[in-house]
Amino acid sequence: MTNHKLGRIAADISHAISDILMLEARDEILKSLTITGCDVANDLSYCKVYFTSLIDNMDQKSLEKEVNEASSFIRGRLSERVDLRHTPELKFIYDKSIAYGEKIENIIKELH
Repeated sequence: MTNHKLGRIAADISHAISDILMLEARDEILKSLTITGCDVANDLSYCKVYFTSLIDNMDQKSLEKEVNEASSFIRGRLSERVDLRHTPELKFIYDKSIAYGEKIENIIKELH
């Protein structure tokens, strides 16, 4: 499958998951998530979903565990929104790139 098509499918999945979390989730932890990106496998059987959270008091590993426990609910709702023959299995991964970027910015500010 072409990279362009995979990118479009990943963007559609990302937008749909964001809508599901915002509109249909009842758990406040799920509502606090921000989807930062998706990586879809070439055969569309697997999707890594990267996220960040507004909740600062939870450990990243426990947050990942909680979100991955709700992945079957999210996958079921995703199958209704995205027109794919087979809805990919979802694996949620905490995105550390924003915290890393802030760390680099602080280092640069200290140097000046």
